[in-house]
Amino acid sequence: MNVRVFAILLLCVFCSLLGVGIVSPLLPLYAEAMGATGVLLGMIFSSFTIARAVVIPFIGPISDRRGRKLFLLSGFGGFTVATLGYILAITSFHLIITRAVQGATAGMMLPIARAYIGDLCPMGEEGRWQGIANAAFLGGFALGPLIGGPIAEWYGYNTAFYVMGGICLLSFLLALRFLPESGSLQTGGGRQSTAQLFRLVHTNSMFRGLSFYRAGLALGRGCLMVFLPIFAASSLNIGVGLIGVLLACHHILRAAIQPYSGNLADRFNRRTLLIIGAVSHIIFFILIPREYSYWQLLVLVAFGGVAAGFAMPALTALYTEQGRTSGMGTAMTLDILAMSIGMGIGPILGGVVADALNIASVFYFSAGVQVIGIALFFMLTRGYRFSAEIASQKTWDSQPHD
Repeated sequence: MNVRVFAILLLCVFCSLLGVGIVSPLLPLYAEAMGATGVLLGMIFSSFTIARAVVIPFIGPISDRRGRKLFLLSGFGGFTVATLGYILAITSFHLIITRAVQGATAGMMLPIARAYIGDLCPMGEEGRWQGIANAAFLGGFALGPLIGGPIAEWYGYNTAFYVMGGICLLSFLLALRFLPESGSLQTGGGRQSTAQLFRLVHTNSMFRGLSFYRAGLALGRGCLMVFLPIFAASSLNIGVGLIGVLLACHHILRAAIQPYSGNLADRFNRRTLLIIGAVSHIIFFILIPREYSYWQLLVLVAFGGVAAGFAMPALTALYTEQGRTSGMGTAMTLDILAMSIGMGIGPILGGVVADALNIASVFYFSAGVQVIGIALFFMLTRGYRFSAEIASQKTWDSQPHD
């Protein structure tokens, strides 16, 4: 493990996601002030992940052959430029376009950053290093609301967007100056074309199971990010600053648990850890639509952060295992693609449910979809085995195991 390169990459992604996190508590209320409700709110959020889902199937496989750094720089730079869209937007349509541009550039950053880390990970230690990486990534996103909420409340939305742009620019400059090209360019069995990428999902039961799990979890998280701020504002009548604290608490605990659960992922069955995490996350969603005081809701959101973060290192470790034979860029592309699909359709479907019923129903709907995702993962991955003794060996046959 090249610790210096690992630290540089983590710092770059941390800064970039810190900038994105600044927007997270602001955007639902910013869009609502422009007249967006229900489905339109969902479209504003989903345009980011839909655009990312369109881009990443092409980027990941190419990065396995051509290298990672150019795509990382494109992503960091695109995040910076997209900041202007938030400042200049005057209608909900403008926000949809801005989010789509930012999502497309995100497709050149996050899966490639994960692939770069996968290149660096020693075999048998995937959980440890991916857990540390997850903590850094989520930590940046978690601290963003603590910065964005108060800045927007005291100095206005545009000031928060300017701060976001400056932080994203810093990530671009750090990567340009200090990040070397990845030392792993894969050939042969580690190379996949875009068409082969989708055939791989069809023929590999582990990839299929992970994709269903990831998409269900992401759909729930997409609904949470859009509708939790509105639920909190309407039920508790609190300002954007305290909503930012809610989201920050959730993301900080989600990040803080990563190194611990990463060590667990190297010692215990990763499939079992994923199932435990999913069940806990489903319980969290079922408990949200109740009458709470602010402090009660804060405790519940904190529990949700721990539940969401518990299984993440095991998830990325399983993708890393598969990436050693399928191509690390390919494997991480499938990870982020499944996440993008879930987060892309989640807010739109949640908006339909909110318009047809109410906001509380969105959380029940999200829990139901996550139940389906974990059930399909459980059925498709029954043949998986893991132990500390075989952690450095291939643990899953590339052929179907249905």
